[in-house]
Parts: sequence; C-alpha cells; structure tokens
Amino acid sequence: MNAADLGLPVDVPSTALFTDQYELTMLQAALRGGTADRRSVFEVFTRRLPEGRRYGVVAGTGRVLDAVENFRFDAGVLGFLRERGIVDEPTLEWLADYRFGGDIWGYPEGEVYFPGSPVLRVEGSFAECVLLETVILSILNHDSAIAAAASRMSAAAGGRRLIEMGARRTHELSAVAAARAAYVGGFSSTSDLAAGFRYGIPTVGTSAHAFTLLHDTERDAFRAQVESLGRGTTLLVDTYDVAEAVRTAVEIAGTELGAVRIDSGDLLLVAHRVRQQLDELGARDTKIVVTSDLDEYAIASLAAAPVDAYGVGTQLVTGSGHPTCSMVYKLVARAESADPRAPLRSVAKKSLGGKASVGGRKWAARRRDADGVAEAEVVGTGPVPADLVDRQLMAELVKGGDVVAREPLDAARERHMAALAGLPMSAIQLSRGEAVIPTEYV
Repeated sequence: MNAADLGLPVDVPSTALFTDQYELTMLQAALRGGTADRRSVFEVFTRRLPEGRRYGVVAGTGRVLDAVENFRFDAGVLGFLRERGIVDEPTLEWLADYRFGGDIWGYPEGEVYFPGSPVLRVEGSFAECVLLETVILSILNHDSAIAAAASRMSAAAGGRRLIEMGARRTHELSAVAAARAAYVGGFSSTSDLAAGFRYGIPTVGTSAHAFTLLHDTERDAFRAQVESLGRGTTLLVDTYDVAEAVRTAVEIAGTELGAVRIDSGDLLLVAHRVRQQLDELGARDTKIVVTSDLDEYAIASLAAAPVDAYGVGTQLVTGSGHPTCSMVYKLVARAESADPRAPLRSVAKKSLGGKASVGGRKWAARRRDADGVAEAEVVGTGPVPADLVDRQLMAELVKGGDVVAREPLDAARERHMAALAGLPMSAIQLSRGEAVIPTEYV
C-alpha cells in the first residue's frame, strides 16, 4: 500500500519549472513564427551504454507520468516568469492554459534497453512536446541509472536480500526516487521512510553505532533494543569487539535473535567467523547482514561468505560510478505545416563527434532465437516485419493527454526480472563488455 492507497495526502506541486529556460524561449519563438502547432515526434534514447554495462534498465516511467500530469503553469509560476521577463505576454497567456494533450509511448518500466532503443516517444504539437524535455530526461536519466546499478547488484547477490540505505548520501528528494528505482532493479526494501510512504516499498531499520555508544555498556544497548523491538531484531555487532558482541547478543536475545549486522572490517573473514560463532552458540537461524560501502563487485566477492543480506548506500544512489544514462530527447519527425493533415517528415541531427541521431518515428522489437533468448534489438521506421509483430516493446502510456498505463510498482519489478531472464547469460557478467545484444536498424 502507498500513500494514495491509504487515502493520505501526497504533495503534487507543479512540475512546470523543472525545466531549462530555453524550452520556454523556443516556445515563444515558435509561437511568434507560426511553427508551434506543427505535429511533432520526439524520442528518448541513448547513443551508448555506460562503459562496461551490457544492458540498461528503464526506470522512472511512473514518475514521468506523474510529472506530465502535474506540468501546469499556475499563478505563482506565471508570476515568476513574468517578473523575470523570461517570456512575453502572449507566451504567458498560452502557458496559462497548458495541458499536455498528446500521446506518449514507451518501453514499460522495468524493461531493459540498448543503444538506440526508443525508450520513450512523445507526440503532439511542437509547443506541447518541447516543454517536457528537461523534466522527462531528469527523471529517466537518474532513475534508470540507479535501476541499472541495482540490477547488477541483484545479479551479484544471487538471490540474497538487498536493502537500499543511501538516503544520507544524496539529495533528500533524489533519495526517494533512488529507493523506488532500486526496488524496480531488484532490491527488496529501503531504509527511507519517505519512499515507503510514497511508493509502498517495504522499510527496515533498527539502530546505528550511536545507539551503542549512548549506553554505558554494549550489553545495556543490546538489552534496551531487544526489550523495545523484540528478539527478532538486528543487532549491530562491530562497535567494539565483534566476537564479544555476538556472544553478548545471543545471551540477551537468545537463539531467537533475528540478525546481526557487520559494518566494517574484512567482511568475508568476519562473516565466516560470526557464522561459526552463532552456530556454536545455537543461534543457527540468526541471519548475517553486511554493510560498509558495498558495490556489485564487493557483493560478488562475498558470494562464498555466509551472508544473508546486503545493505547498500553510496554506490547505489550514485549509479555505481555511472550516475546518468546519457539519454537524450530529440525531434525525429515533424509535420510540414500546422495543418493536422500534413504528413510527417523525418528529421535528424547530423552533428559530428558521435552525436548524430536517426530520424523517423520508430517502433522497437526484440528478436529471439529458437530458445527464446534475445539476440537483437530491432528498431525501424517502416512496417513491422511479420515475425516481430508479437515482439514489439513499446506500450501506450498517454493517449490524448490522459494517462492510460498506471501500474503497481511491483509490476515493474517483476517485468524487470522477466526481461533480464530473457537476455543471454553473459548479460549479468560483471566483467567489462559491450551491449549483450546488438541494435539493428531496419
């Protein structure tokens, strides 16, 4: 259940100023020049994956839909634009009535993508579509980067539980979005209560070193925590001496102790020693949780350790070295005039330095081999080949300005697991490599 399901108020401020000024100055010039009403098609894609990554993960789609719905120029926003002289009065009058009335298609949230994949397609007049560029890219670039890191960490964890713990390592609003994206990518819970409140993600948390240091002895701290939270709690055992702390923890909580957490030291060695000690003390069902600046490589290195769960913070919320996906929002087709019947004409950027784009309103499908394993991402502008009709990836998200594809966050999470399972096994290798399947243009 999330906040809306519970009938609790959720702030939905205007997203109209989550944009760059040149979106509005382009609008003003297009309105004055008579081109603002030309039917246009914009697409979101990335020219390449972050170095070493073999697939990307689409995340943030649900937040994009919210942002589009709330992209409104209210009196306060219009007053700011007027006071700064950012656009002229005719443009302000046009903005006062702005509601996105076009169509949006895209890869469903949780799906994987590759270079050139049309992750999102926005269609409508130039004026209404161009305004959404910055906010859409802001959301998709951030959330997809976090989800990709989470997915790699989940693969490295091999089925062991992952806890998102990065709220204190990023902006407070980014932390909520990161927790959501991490859940899509395979994490099972978060420490961030705002994420739990807004998105219904399971939340966890017990105590930090400060709680132990507050008490005169570690024994006093453990006793207070167990008396308050029960024997199934997780006790942090590395404030002083780990072996002594484990012994004390079992003495106080008994063999019903839920878990111990290790946050420092040689985690592989310490985990083995703690597991042996817990078993000798009869606490065979007590779990071991490890934290301490983990990333996918550190998690993979602990595959042989008796660890039951990983808590990940900094490396997750910074995309494990790749905090953006370098997605862009490009005009790929536009009408020859403002006449609604005017045909679309493909347009493309021809810049040097690898920044060219491919024109045309595109579809995308994933070709699979006889075993059902993906072998190519096929992107085209003409008719869809008969053998790919049932393999198309893009879903209708917004129709005539109305959101038509809201879904529970768990649906995106499950979709990602299924999408990942359909890729070649080499997709989850942590060794550096190119995209696991090629992108073919037809």
